[in-house]
Amino acid sequence: MPVLTSDDVRTMASEYGVKFVRLQFTDIFGVLKNVSITVEQLEKALNNELMFDGSSIEGFVRIEESDMYLHPDPSTFVVFPWRPRDGAVARLICDIYNADGTPFIGDPRYVLRRAIAEAEEMGYSMNVGPEAEFFLFHVDEEGKPTTVTHDRAGYFDMTPVDLGENARRDMVLTLQEMGFEIEASHHEVAPGQHEIDFKYSDALDIADKIVTFKFVVRTIAQRHGLHATFMPKPVFGIAGSGMHLNQSLVKDGTNAFYDPNQPNQLSQECLYYIGGLIKHAPAITAITNPTINSYKRLVSGYEAPVYIAWSYRNRSPLIRVPAKRDQSTRIELRSPDPSCNPYLALAVCLKAGLDGIKNKITPPTPCDRNIYELTPLERNELGIAVLPESLKDALHELSIDTVIADALGPHVMKRFMEAKHIEWDNYRLQVHPWELAQYLTKF
Repeated sequence: MPVLTSDDVRTMASEYGVKFVRLQFTDIFGVLKNVSITVEQLEKALNNELMFDGSSIEGFVRIEESDMYLHPDPSTFVVFPWRPRDGAVARLICDIYNADGTPFIGDPRYVLRRAIAEAEEMGYSMNVGPEAEFFLFHVDEEGKPTTVTHDRAGYFDMTPVDLGENARRDMVLTLQEMGFEIEASHHEVAPGQHEIDFKYSDALDIADKIVTFKFVVRTIAQRHGLHATFMPKPVFGIAGSGMHLNQSLVKDGTNAFYDPNQPNQLSQECLYYIGGLIKHAPAITAITNPTINSYKRLVSGYEAPVYIAWSYRNRSPLIRVPAKRDQSTRIELRSPDPSCNPYLALAVCLKAGLDGIKNKITPPTPCDRNIYELTPLERNELGIAVLPESLKDALHELSIDTVIADALGPHVMKRFMEAKHIEWDNYRLQVHPWELAQYLTKF
């Protein structure tokens, strides 16, 4: 990510004829929020003088503590390519501060900054490469989203079968104009499902890019008369959408996961990092798979990982080590889905991996068999556990994991747990169409 200063922002805003600036941040669920200001207010924003009502944002503060300040990060300045050049619109992603000038501990961006700072104290920086999937659906006559897919294509299919190719092309071009280095774009396994991959970067930059990516994809889809959704499992019977997170640590300018003198060329630090992820995987799942719908994706049979294991080449376990080595050495965590808050998701992954390194947590023996084909008895003999099967189960695991709770901090932990328990209860008390179809005429 290029490092920009406030002076750079002032110059670029003038050069591009910017008239409006959106000051963006996320709530604890990763939902993007913004305050739009005119360019005449940009100076106040860059001086950290703009205030907003934090009590109106999910998971922030109570009404008696509502005054909060937006501190824009100059390096996140970008002009929206799809807006008119005459009266251009730009954005800045902001950190949230209290009225007394201290960082707000409930700001998801601050949660990730804390984890990054801990890694830096140990001599590490984190690189991440995400693989976010999404669906494109038709809208009805009133413009409301449906679950009717726009095509019947499959993995790597192309025109004329892949009707989303034009929309995906515009998404890629738009993202490139906004500074993304796009590595791949293709149709995914399920009808109407797509993936656009962009180059890895440091953790904070990638978290910013993920929220930007989702915003751009949905915006461009709308301009094509389609609805893009990052809901993990919108359609029963076909694959859901994941967001694999490729992770590595850098130390002294080199990949800390690579050791040419070790078996499979993985360093001891890499193995300990895997051990930490595996140990804390049940609690991490509440953050990386934070919706009730997330657990409709985490079922056997649709390539989504449900088993807590790792492998050098096998795609059925939770963690895979891709074949490339040297500076490309990394581990791929396959369970997260794109409904998660990326700031919190990366923070808990990093914290778990660092815990593995600190406490020298040795991972279990890698499993190179297809775990989906193993019997429960065989999995038990191999010591392969299962991820939580529901949001309720995941919240319980989070509640008893002090390392992951510490990564979130007391404010986010409390507000996240409260909100998600309410979500679970609302779901639990509903009468769903499946129940009516199953029981209404039977009893």
